[in-house]
Amino acid sequence: MKRYRVVIIGSGFGGQCAAIHLLKQNITDFLILERRPFVGGTWVQNRYPGAAVDVQSPLYSLSFEPEPWSRMFAEQAELESYTKKVFKKYGLANKTQTHANVTQVCWQEDEKQWHIRINDSDTIEAKFVINASGPLSTPVIPKIKGQARFQGAAFHTNDWNHGVDLSNKSVAIMGSGASAAQVIPAIIDKVKELHVFQRTPHWVLPRWDRVFKPWQRKLLSKPWAYKALRWLIYWLLEFRIVAFKYSPLLLRLIGERPAKRHLKAQISDDELRAKLTPDYTIGCKRIIVSSTLYPALAHPNTIFHDKLDGITSFTPTGINTASGNTIDVDVMVYGTGYDATDGIISYPVIGRNGKSLSAFWEEYPRAYLGISTPDFPNLFIVTGPNTGIGHTSAIFVIESQMKYILNAIQLVERANIAAVEVTAEAEQEYTEMIHKEMASTVWHNGGCNSWYKSKSGKVTAMFPGFSFQYRKLCKKFKHSHHIFTE
Repeated sequence: MKRYRVVIIGSGFGGQCAAIHLLKQNITDFLILERRPFVGGTWVQNRYPGAAVDVQSPLYSLSFEPEPWSRMFAEQAELESYTKKVFKKYGLANKTQTHANVTQVCWQEDEKQWHIRINDSDTIEAKFVINASGPLSTPVIPKIKGQARFQGAAFHTNDWNHGVDLSNKSVAIMGSGASAAQVIPAIIDKVKELHVFQRTPHWVLPRWDRVFKPWQRKLLSKPWAYKALRWLIYWLLEFRIVAFKYSPLLLRLIGERPAKRHLKAQISDDELRAKLTPDYTIGCKRIIVSSTLYPALAHPNTIFHDKLDGITSFTPTGINTASGNTIDVDVMVYGTGYDATDGIISYPVIGRNGKSLSAFWEEYPRAYLGISTPDFPNLFIVTGPNTGIGHTSAIFVIESQMKYILNAIQLVERANIAAVEVTAEAEQEYTEMIHKEMASTVWHNGGCNSWYKSKSGKVTAMFPGFSFQYRKLCKKFKHSHHIFTE
């Protein structure tokens, strides 16, 4: 059985960041496991038309790997290129095993090692496990009567089938969230007709994108210029948490009013505008940033269906709707999101004394700093419970988490001991603090039901504060909050 000091599960930005930080600490005995046949995570997997970031590129990148981006909001191809560049620079391909689907992770108390089961066949050992599979990695397709009968092409935006030509086809897309909002404008001019099925409307703000001129890209290749722009964007975005948590008036001024102006300016039809107007506070659900979605929804090729006319069942050639209509479609696209709360980790994790992580999370997902849980020694979760950021870059959070994870690993290694784990009391205190703080946020009391919430009704996806507060919590490792095993 092969043994490693560290096993990293997932090769997206979380896995890359963990691997590079290990290399910088001269820890080279590690392996990255990637279930797909390729590396790179979300921005290599998601190849749907129109795929792009909704956080400005200079901030949505590794702080130590600046990039002279071609535009403010980078598109998928450029993000994939950036990922490959990072992999090549740090030699991560040589540290990665693809086609490696983790099917179980189990702690061996006698050996003080984790056993990682791969593809239900091979097993490897590791002293430390870093789960970096990410919250947006398990797509959700709702179960609808007669689904198996449909003879047309059907796929989730996460697994876009580029072998299907949409030209002059009748296409249906279920969902109107972040992915659908990018797909719809990208395909509307190709299709014969596009049936858009919206369950709940989203607030939409304009996308202030721009293509950088050659001299601007050259300037951004200078570390000082890149850093200056990065921090300017950071603080402008960070200001939004004041509205999300502390000031409903500010939220209306900088959020709801501009969103309503944007909707009115781009949708002239009163009936359609009413269907696209949310009945909850802006920010409660993820805000869509787009200047092209509304024009696409008003396009002559678009047939819009709200929740009163949702899909009730499938036929071999199409769909039946709640209003009694039968619609023939050639292609069904699911823009229905991910299991990003209760399904943070898709494989079984068995800790000390046979305790399962799924049982510990039965009521709702929880973890100290969103990273560590009691009875699961040497296990670290990247972008775990309550680490989501609704106002800035997730990569800032990932890099913050590395401070805690590397501190923990270094303490164990330097002291030549077996393991470290958070105490139950420290995790409980932290979790209570998180949900007490959450009570004043728009995610909790904004009047919507979003993927930010687990099945318990608690908001388990988001961190209820400034991202620099989270970084401060991760930076200082509190020995008294942990158990060290000889």
